[in-house]
Amino acid sequence: MPDTPHQFSRIAEELVGDLRGVAYDEPTRAKRRATQNLAALIEDLLQKNQIGRSSPEQTIREQWVQIVGSAAASYSHPARIERNRLVVLAAHAVVRNELFHHREAIVAKIRALPGCADVKSLNLRAG
Repeated sequence: MPDTPHQFSRIAEELVGDLRGVAYDEPTRAKRRATQNLAALIEDLLQKNQIGRSSPEQTIREQWVQIVGSAAASYSHPARIERNRLVVLAAHAVVRNELFHHREAIVAKIRALPGCADVKSLNLRAG
């Protein structure tokens, strides 16, 4: 016997449903896809969203005061990493300018952190 059940065509299922008096609720434009293993899907989601794992963003957030100093850290926040670029939200223009002038040293400190070697530059935004 095969491991997977036979897939009938949509017309065949509609005919059997009409014969049995059961409405066919599936939308006409819906595409059927093969059933995937739930454990593999959950593992992919955990890996993609860094759930239960240390992410580079979390490591940077934990060390942010040591990287930029307490004064600048109170007005700025590392948000996310987009295409090897760390997006930093700065609430004050003076702090944003100060981070801009020291961006090479900041990137060097970030790259020294474990798991953060892929960060190449900073993207400073008002926020």
